[in-house]
Amino acid sequence: MLLLQFSTSHYCRKARLALGYKGISYQVENLTPGLHTLKLKPLTGLTTVPVLLPQIEGQPQAIADSTEIFKYLEHNYPDPPLFFVDPHLQTQAALLEDWLDESIGTATRFVYYQFRSGDGKQIDPSLSSLLVIRVVCWQYQINTAAVELAKTRLKTAFEVLEVWKERLYLVGDRISIADIAAAALLSPLALIPEYRQSYPWIFDRTTEIHNICGELLPPGLGD
Repeated sequence: MLLLQFSTSHYCRKARLALGYKGISYQVENLTPGLHTLKLKPLTGLTTVPVLLPQIEGQPQAIADSTEIFKYLEHNYPDPPLFFVDPHLQTQAALLEDWLDESIGTATRFVYYQFRSGDGKQIDPSLSSLLVIRVVCWQYQINTAAVELAKTRLKTAFEVLEVWKERLYLVGDRISIADIAAAALLSPLALIPEYRQSYPWIFDRTTEIHNICGELLPPGLGD
């Protein structure tokens, strides 16, 4: 299998965690932002990563979007499971995963890149890094008002995820797509001191899930 990705994308991290949890051997191809559309558009009709290429006869040529990758993996590699047999539990997990995907992952991106363009600039002061940060801020229109809204959404997310303080899993009694999504989509915040100090339990659980899935820890947690 081949995973087409941006190396720094937390959505691609989400796909890698799922592949690791399933124990599936795969390779990655890191794409160049901007030029990536030339490769992805003919494959999926879209321009977003991650994209999984199973490279297996009789299976889809390409699966785009981390949520669709979850579904593909669960259907073709059901053990160990990420979905629940119990429809009530699975609905809970799917709703959490969708909310994290559509709202909180975006909020993380806004807060992270605003930090990297300001107080966090010295994390990587190279010209190439600063250029990428500037391009991302322009592309997603990351401004003061948008970042304040994103911080409010993250505050709500941490309140919802306080369940991690009391138990190991967000839903049920084992890892699910909800845990994978939370661990991946909040991981960029590990570099921001404010969040590391205020919500240490989020990053403790994020570390544990990365270790279970055999995925390298994100920057800020692997030091």
